[in-house]
Amino acid sequence: MEKLKKHHSDRLIFLGILLFLFGLIVGLLVPLFENPRMGVSSHIEGVLNGMLLVILGLIWSKIKLSIRWLKITFWLAVYGTFANFVGILVAAIFNGGKMLGIMANGQEGAPVVEGVVGFSLISLSIAMIIVSVATLIGLKRNMNSKE
Repeated sequence: MEKLKKHHSDRLIFLGILLFLFGLIVGLLVPLFENPRMGVSSHIEGVLNGMLLVILGLIWSKIKLSIRWLKITFWLAVYGTFANFVGILVAAIFNGGKMLGIMANGQEGAPVVEGVVGFSLISLSIAMIIVSVATLIGLKRNMNSKE
C-alpha cells in the first residue's frame, strides 16, 4: 500500500508540473487562438490544475482509502485536470465553447467542437467532484485514525 501511495504521489507531482508547463506555453500562444479569451482560460486552467495535481501528490500519503479507491481517485484526478485544460484549449483553437457563456465571448463552434467541449466539461466536473469527496473522506479517515 505504501509503495502504491509513493508511486501515485510521484506521478501526480510529475504530471502536475507537466500540466503547469503546458499552461504556461498556452499563455504564450493566446494571441494566435481563434478565440483568445478561451486561450486565456485554458492557460489559467493548465496552471491551476497543474498546481492542484502537485498539491494532491504532496498530501497523497495522508489519504486513507482502499487500494481500489486510491486508484480510482488517482485516475479521475489525472483525467479531470487534463480534460479541463484540453477541453478549454479545443474551444480556444476552434472558436467554440457556447456552454461556457461569457467566457466564450458569445462564440459557438462547429457541432463536433461543441460536443467535445461539452463532454469534457461535464465529465471532468463529475470526476473532480468524486476526487474532492474521496480526498476529503480519506483525509478524515486519516485524522480519525490518529485520535
